[in-house]
Amino acid sequence: MNMAKEMKQYLEYCYYRKELTKNTIKAYKIDLTQYLSYVKEDSMLKSKIEEYITELHKKYKQKTVKRKIASVKAFYGYLEQEERLEGENPFIRIRVKFKEIESLPRIIPRKDIEQLLNHMHQKLTGLPEKSFVYRDLSIVEIFFATGARVYEISNLKKDDIDVESGVIRLMGKGNKERYVQIGNNDALKILQKYFKNNQRSIEKSGFFFVNGVGRRFTEQSIRKMIKKHTKSASISIHITPHMFRHSVATYLLEEGVDIMYIQKILGHSSVKTTQIYLHIALQKQMEILRERYPRDKMKIDSVA
Repeated sequence: MNMAKEMKQYLEYCYYRKELTKNTIKAYKIDLTQYLSYVKEDSMLKSKIEEYITELHKKYKQKTVKRKIASVKAFYGYLEQEERLEGENPFIRIRVKFKEIESLPRIIPRKDIEQLLNHMHQKLTGLPEKSFVYRDLSIVEIFFATGARVYEISNLKKDDIDVESGVIRLMGKGNKERYVQIGNNDALKILQKYFKNNQRSIEKSGFFFVNGVGRRFTEQSIRKMIKKHTKSASISIHITPHMFRHSVATYLLEEGVDIMYIQKILGHSSVKTTQIYLHIALQKQMEILRERYPRDKMKIDSVA
């Protein structure tokens, strides 16, 4: 069996039939290529697969190992379903256990978000309205308004944003559609100015956020942009686009927003994914009780 050919057909199946995102397909391709390069002609040999899994544990963190193994198992599941395996699915006889390690999402402190937004708004003073700082600020404002993923923002089309109302259509994992809104008037005005002064480039490219030559403003460009403005604002922590997503969820919870609404805003398929932010909100509550609990300010003659 030509496994390289089977992999190509599988990736096409994932893209066209399962409608997975390009980023997901890219990750699958990396994982499967790495796997096939290691096992070579022994792709049906249980001992070789076990050896590969051991090597993964030596090189990567548990989360990465888990993903890479899941990619390969899904591939074999597809081959079994399509009756292309020459024998029994070897993964049926392989048991992989992971110790669940809880890692809480990293959020951006409120003061740093405020400092970044203030810095970028002040930067606009004296700049021509054609300046791409309007684009950069619009992107940061959308991150903090919607909790969108970086590829969702990078791939926004012209018709995905109603610049008058601030309603944005986002296409998430598995091409699941959801609508979110920019609720802040200042942020909406910045977005409207960016669109007004770049409308021709936007219509020509088809994408809402464009670079200096009128092409799509890529995910990597967005990451570099945030890093540039963060450094310019003298913010010491490293801020990534996904940290905005974590921050939005956490701060909405702290404001008392129902977790079911946050699930819809973030586009999580299950509320279980959203519940991890409850732990962060609980930590904040504990911090408040430790630092601001009224009992600590009372003068009590304790006999303890």
